[in-house]
Amino acid sequence: MRIVIAEDHTILRAGLIALLSSDDEFEIVGEAGDGREAIRCVETLKPDLLLIDLSMPRMNGMDAIRDIKKRFTHTRIIALTVHNTEEYILATLQAGADGYVLKDATHDELVLAIRSVFNGKTYLSPSVSEKVIAGYLEGRKQLKTTSSWDTISQREREVLKLIAEGYKNKEIAEDLCISLKTVEKHRANLMKKLDLHNTAALTVYAVEKGLVSPLPNGGGQA
Repeated sequence: MRIVIAEDHTILRAGLIALLSSDDEFEIVGEAGDGREAIRCVETLKPDLLLIDLSMPRMNGMDAIRDIKKRFTHTRIIALTVHNTEEYILATLQAGADGYVLKDATHDELVLAIRSVFNGKTYLSPSVSEKVIAGYLEGRKQLKTTSSWDTISQREREVLKLIAEGYKNKEIAEDLCISLKTVEKHRANLMKKLDLHNTAALTVYAVEKGLVSPLPNGGGQA
């Protein structure tokens, strides 16, 4: 089973590679440190399965999952994350993930998840609440109310993430291959839609939404 691992924390990524490589059933064919690298790896290596973190720099795992599932339907995907809220779980499954495993999972559970997903099944960590599982299987996927977050476009979320990571407007324009004027417009739209009026407020909001990890002294998540 050919696997690509996408995880921005180098030590954790190395640990996952060592752990899975010890099993003759698995072959780690590539690794990535952010969502864009994950997409390139899948495009180049065409793995059977992608094991991907959700909170990563430049492009988060959820956006990468959505892009990969549109273009490389043969690749099965498992999200490996600390996020255990209903919002994250449902959004990740809706993006196209075939499995959702929490980072406190045991080695045996991770192997079980990989085997299950590889064989065409959907896998969710047992610790994911029954309510969330039932809600998803019954098709109750819509949020009860429309929040400010729902009004933000995909491109605006990308800009918000880069703003929160400390990039300047010019750097964001270069990174996303758009004009400086367009970046400024997206920033203005974000502030208006979210009723936030400075970079610090946008950064806090991005952390709350899981687009970026908190600073180390804030108990950062991955």
